[in-house]
Amino acid sequence: MTSSATTRTAARAGAFVPGTFAATPVPTPSERHLAARFSYGLTPPLVRAVRGNRHRAWFEKQLTPAAIADPWGDEVDRWWPDLSLSPLDLWLRQRKGTRQGWEVMNDYSSWLLAKRLRSSRQVLEVMTAFWENHLHVPVTGDGHFTWRADYGRTIRRHALGRFDQLLAATTVHPAMLTYLNAATSTKDAPNENLGRELLELHTLGAGFYTEDDVKDSARILTGWRVDLNDTWQRLYVPEYHATGTVRVHGFTDANATADGRALTGRYLSYLAHHPDTARHLATKLAKVFIRDEPPAAIVDRLAATYLKNKTAIAPVLRQLVDSTAFRNAVDAKLRDPSEDVVASYRAVQAQVAQPVDSKSATVAMMNQTGALGLRTGSWPRPDGAPIEASAWGSPLRALASLDLHWNLANRSYPTAQIVYREHAAWVPTFPITLRDLVDHLARTVLARRSTVEMLETCCLAIGLPADTVVTGVDHGAVTGMPRLLAALLDSPEHYAR
Repeated sequence: MTSSATTRTAARAGAFVPGTFAATPVPTPSERHLAARFSYGLTPPLVRAVRGNRHRAWFEKQLTPAAIADPWGDEVDRWWPDLSLSPLDLWLRQRKGTRQGWEVMNDYSSWLLAKRLRSSRQVLEVMTAFWENHLHVPVTGDGHFTWRADYGRTIRRHALGRFDQLLAATTVHPAMLTYLNAATSTKDAPNENLGRELLELHTLGAGFYTEDDVKDSARILTGWRVDLNDTWQRLYVPEYHATGTVRVHGFTDANATADGRALTGRYLSYLAHHPDTARHLATKLAKVFIRDEPPAAIVDRLAATYLKNKTAIAPVLRQLVDSTAFRNAVDAKLRDPSEDVVASYRAVQAQVAQPVDSKSATVAMMNQTGALGLRTGSWPRPDGAPIEASAWGSPLRALASLDLHWNLANRSYPTAQIVYREHAAWVPTFPITLRDLVDHLARTVLARRSTVEMLETCCLAIGLPADTVVTGVDHGAVTGMPRLLAALLDSPEHYAR
């Protein structure tokens, strides 16, 4: 028998023999499932918060983020001062060559990742990302970068509130108006981009509107302006508003006055409360938080809950997590590039600090999402990044993730403004069998017990049998810790969300 075959046999033979080490507690599958779907990765503090059947209470508390102290997340808000500058200041700095818009948007992407990594308000982070993708304005492109950080903060304020208020705030936000060309739309030449995407992407869904609906949708939105390439102020100019009766998907209004702001409010409220919008949003929530092809019954229930609660988001999420469909969807979702990067940093308990230059860890995180297939926030089209596993399950993505995991496990990249755990600190006690060490690592890194496959892979990774006794920091299992950590990060269980 070859040495590798011997190792495999030893691993399988000893995988479930209890050791003398007191195992690190882990959440139950249902506890881990809820926390994994509504966070950017389990950490020891998060495990403690959800263990002992407290996961539902944790989730309920998370739905009121203002009640959760978040010093580590709040600190991140001070790391990128340019994100607090006015649109005019940002534009003037670009024109003077002081700092380009793409550099500020790199700051924004890094800020998002750092918030997701450090914040205690994990459900808020997850739902903010959901709505930023649904109401997508990319961080790339000219002009709208001036308002893009404010747009993100606007979504964050409404992410767990009511969709009708979120829709009203985002549709006429300068970032959205600029990106979809509504900022220059006039009654004589209505631009249809925002009017169309409002119907197809943001509310009713594809196939639920006509071209005449699009034309009147665009006419309703005329008058909303941004003073492009000058002051960058948000404006409403009645002279540009197209008056006259409008009809969109059952909505009818005489539209008799030049000031169409109240009309816009009535129109957006109508769309937000429409049953087709309810079903469109319910389907998307079920795809993101349950599975790529959710049961029709849960979509129906979520849509009904949405309408019953006047578009409030929290009741829909409660209905979702209490459903049988959710409970039966353990490990049914695949992490996308941003989720993989943040979850991997959280898994190895890496602590990032305020960036000082392009080599800093927060910049590396942003670059790593790009290496995995999509830099955070940069999807180029208004439809938002894909939410199905098929988009992120390619061999190239897997190879890129292997590189990410190895670098973090080996502490080789990034190395600036980051603190990693010492490799010996992963060992709970000496002596300890390799079997118990792997189980401890699986419980700490993945928040679950080791499996036969995990143990076998780890034994092969360092070339030692499962019954090897690890006696000190100079032992091969400790010096080989990067291989052990990388093996666990490369496991299917880590890719699953």
